[in-house]
Amino acid sequence: MARRGRKLARMANRVRVRTAATTLAVLVGACLAIAISAPAGSGASTATGTIGATTNATEGGVGALANDWPTFDYNTQRSGVGPADTGITAANVHRLKRITVGIPGVIDSAMIELSDVKIGSRTYDVLIGTTSYGDTLALNAANGHTLWQFFPAADRALQGSAQFTTATPVADPGGQYVYVATPDGFVQKLSVSDGHQLWRTRMTYLPTHEKLAGSLNVADGELIVVTDGYYGDAPPYQGHVVTLNMVNGRVTHVFNTLCSNVTRIIKDPGSCQGSDSAIWGRPGSVVEPNGDILVTTGNGPFNGHTDWGDSVLELSPTLKLLHNWTPTNQEELNQRDWDLGSTEPALLPVKSGAPLAVQGGKEGDLRLLDLNKLDGSHAPAGSRTGGQLQSVSGPGPTDIYSQPAVWTSASGKIYVFVTDGAGTAAYTLSHRRLRLAWHDNTPGTSPVVAGGLLYSYNLGQGQLDIRNPLSGHLYIALPANQGHWNSPIVIGGRIVLPEGNDNAHPTKGTIDIYHLPGD
Repeated sequence: MARRGRKLARMANRVRVRTAATTLAVLVGACLAIAISAPAGSGASTATGTIGATTNATEGGVGALANDWPTFDYNTQRSGVGPADTGITAANVHRLKRITVGIPGVIDSAMIELSDVKIGSRTYDVLIGTTSYGDTLALNAANGHTLWQFFPAADRALQGSAQFTTATPVADPGGQYVYVATPDGFVQKLSVSDGHQLWRTRMTYLPTHEKLAGSLNVADGELIVVTDGYYGDAPPYQGHVVTLNMVNGRVTHVFNTLCSNVTRIIKDPGSCQGSDSAIWGRPGSVVEPNGDILVTTGNGPFNGHTDWGDSVLELSPTLKLLHNWTPTNQEELNQRDWDLGSTEPALLPVKSGAPLAVQGGKEGDLRLLDLNKLDGSHAPAGSRTGGQLQSVSGPGPTDIYSQPAVWTSASGKIYVFVTDGAGTAAYTLSHRRLRLAWHDNTPGTSPVVAGGLLYSYNLGQGQLDIRNPLSGHLYIALPANQGHWNSPIVIGGRIVLPEGNDNAHPTKGTIDIYHLPGD
């Protein structure tokens, strides 16, 4: 992260992306009942509700609820590719109108959207997002009006402090519940219909040092949560991956990236000899089509046995470490504050041969990895370093914080879209190699593709760029405000973009909703 005071201006995002084809059976098995793992906190109002469960085959190949954007980057594989039809086209983007909504805090990530939610006696398309100080808002997607609000009393005292969260919420497969993180180190299950809390589970015993930054994810009936540290990397802390039963909130498995021989949440981070090795990329975790989980760690010690700093880690659904890819210059990355884990792996669709992934990092390079042979061999996780198929330069001479978007064109060509603080670029995959397709000098946060258009947020200039993904041609730059890691979602004839920078510790923020006239 920023142990040696790397400037925030070098950011653009910390996100990542993944596939564009193959789908996961993650958005299938539904959570049924409610259960309790801690006392319920304050919620909101109104009655019960459900969400229509029609499936929709998308460009990303993931079956999601019709007209829903249920998680960061649209799907559990983090492809960054949304619905094939959004109602917004190259022909009508110039007609988009902007609604600016004031909110009590900054959502320094992305929102999610669920359609046809019954709240009281009416049905709404609902936007859900969590501010940096743990205030979860459900908004009418049509106009931004607040439908309900959930703000745990324990987090009110943290407003304006350096203790916050940037985790994007995730909806469960049935669409009746949403899971959110708060800066006190807990995750909560809320009813989508009224914000009522059903359970609350602790993810860290030292929330002043261990942060819930990466977005929440789901896989096979379990919630996936990751932790990292705060800006400045004050020890002690360890990155860890935790899975929870989505019904009752009980912790099922834990993987610690340092002291990995300990298979529980470490109550005293100072008891582990190593510190750091954060999991802080915007997606949090990436779920492969076979159910395995990918995460990438930041600066920290590496020994190939119990310590896994600056490494791509492949975990089983029970969080057993299967494989790792660790760059040959891992120690240099650690010493120079060049976290590999500023992004997460971006999965590429498997047409033939082995599954592939692209990994960025603060060093500014992209590595193409074979997931069947992460370190170049079929050996289990260990101390071997290197083994990537290819290394190429990122869009500009700066850190890569954004999550790539991976899209398959109508002709079947695979594109990887990457942004950083100095540029935007598209790469195509051919014969297990990435080749630059187009490039410009426009910075951006994590891009998304929806309805055949490429969207990226230029956080410095405060604009939302809409492009032709094949050529990079800019159709329009929509006005916005400055921000940080915020990224858009595009669904149901709307673009939704939160704005603002959590590192400024604000207690007020804005959301832009762009829509076509009459919508």
